[in-house]
Amino acid sequence: MLRRNFLAIVTALSLASVTIHAASADMPKVSMKTNLGEIVLELNMEKAPKSVANFVQYVKSGFYNGTIFHRVINNFMIQGGGYDARGNLKPTGASIENEAKNGLRNRAYTIAMARTSDPNSANAQFFINTKDNRFLDYPGQDGWGYAVFGKVIKGTDVIDKIEEVETGGRDKPVQDVVIESVTLIE
Repeated sequence: MLRRNFLAIVTALSLASVTIHAASADMPKVSMKTNLGEIVLELNMEKAPKSVANFVQYVKSGFYNGTIFHRVINNFMIQGGGYDARGNLKPTGASIENEAKNGLRNRAYTIAMARTSDPNSANAQFFINTKDNRFLDYPGQDGWGYAVFGKVIKGTDVIDKIEEVETGGRDKPVQDVVIESVTLIE
């Protein structure tokens, strides 16, 4: 009887370990080092597989290294991933399908895909919500919304610092907020 209970516990712990490992595989983590500090993101592969795969592809290629947060709007969001420090728009790959209908919400410290008025135009640019922005959730104001694909799990203080920088025309920071490197955390 004792042996059977022991085997049942070992089996249950093994299954729990496999479940936890599988869940963590669906939540890759990314370190984004900026000139104002580090931000760590947890990406939701289960609910936003196309957005996460797209973002991770740009991370792995080094695309984001040396880009800037080019649009900062206090009490709304910070946007980056498209422009280099000289203000040049970087060439990107194909746009991806909008996944805003995935159940994830544009809450404070979530990351979402930036896009134009075309709902399926997201490619490299992203934004991090600095407050709850329910009007960006599916169906949004245009019947689509903006696709959240992860959240900040470390560095909310860095997000807050970025949100407070002085901005000029087109909400561009007066002093560059540089994304020095973005890497997957193993």
